[in-house]
Amino acid sequence: MSHDPPKEPHGFATRAIHAGQDADPTTGATVVPIYATSTFTQEAPGSHKGYEYSRSGNPTRAALETCLASLEGAERALAFASGLAASTAVLSTLRPGDELVASADLYGGTYRLLERVFRPMGVVARYTEASDPASFEALTTPKTKLVWIETPTNPLLQILDVREIARVAHEAGAVLAVDNTFASPYVQRPIGLGADLVVHSTTKYIGGHSDVVGGAVMGPRSLLEPIQFYQNAAGGVPGPFDAWLTLRGLKTLALRMERHNANALELATWLESRGEIERVYYPGLASHPGHALAGRQMDGYGGMISIRLRGGGPAATRFLKATRLFSLAESLGGVESLISHPATMTHASIPVEVRAARGVDDGLVRLSVGVEDVRDLRADLAQALERLSE
Repeated sequence: MSHDPPKEPHGFATRAIHAGQDADPTTGATVVPIYATSTFTQEAPGSHKGYEYSRSGNPTRAALETCLASLEGAERALAFASGLAASTAVLSTLRPGDELVASADLYGGTYRLLERVFRPMGVVARYTEASDPASFEALTTPKTKLVWIETPTNPLLQILDVREIARVAHEAGAVLAVDNTFASPYVQRPIGLGADLVVHSTTKYIGGHSDVVGGAVMGPRSLLEPIQFYQNAAGGVPGPFDAWLTLRGLKTLALRMERHNANALELATWLESRGEIERVYYPGLASHPGHALAGRQMDGYGGMISIRLRGGGPAATRFLKATRLFSLAESLGGVESLISHPATMTHASIPVEVRAARGVDDGLVRLSVGVEDVRDLRADLAQALERLSE
């Protein structure tokens, strides 16, 4: 199936500030107000001004959804209370007996959702250890209804060919959903590459300040209709203040991503020269197997880096405890730099033997590179690496 994104008259940074954010018609407020109301007064039964109850729709949330759709080149967007709520809404379109094909390298919360929530309901997920389109094609069957990918993947930063995997999905009669959280819509727009649905944890780069949790699904109206029904029926929506915070974060997304990209590329290049590190995973490096593909389908390489330390788990533990500017914390994509241990944090819900076989072992460390002065970030990582030899 093919969906042409709507034509946009303005550039990305302009739309991030203005799309869906006209001055308030009642007061002239330049910034979208926080409509802190649970319900809306109606003129008569069934006669209202577009809103009835804030679970079904709220003007602040509508402004966020309009802006997100514009930035992803989608017909429409739906906002949710978290990234996993957004993922659940997409997966809710599947029925018992339906199958899903996914890359094995994916967020631990998504794996938990597929295996412990939807598999008991009769939805079968099949995982490919390889990232090439042929490996996805080999797993599709007449029962395949959805193909789910991340690119770059979490946490090994694999780059998947969206255009070719979209072809595989469509030839199988399936929908392609892309979790675009690691890239952000500034760096990558999967719908323009042939994807049907795009999912985000807006908690990450879109919100950008580690102060609000949220999620979103973008795509054509036809595919979003059942997802919108689920959004209203299940009720996993963001409140107006959360929507407002996320919308405020969007205004600086272009500026922040430029700095995230630049800082991460400089740090990844430097980290590759350090003897304490066995491997650096970053698509901006020429040594990355997906470097050329990333250059074709991304505008920049993102702010996420993973590294494998030569000393394995013990070295990783010492390193994680030694950083000062890089905070040891879950999540990613905020203005501040974070460091995490996927095996015990973001991917702990995946059985140890499964994640170890996929390369998510105790020696793997993930960096979310923030927008601080890159010299300070480099100095922080250098002193932490030097502690490994003490």
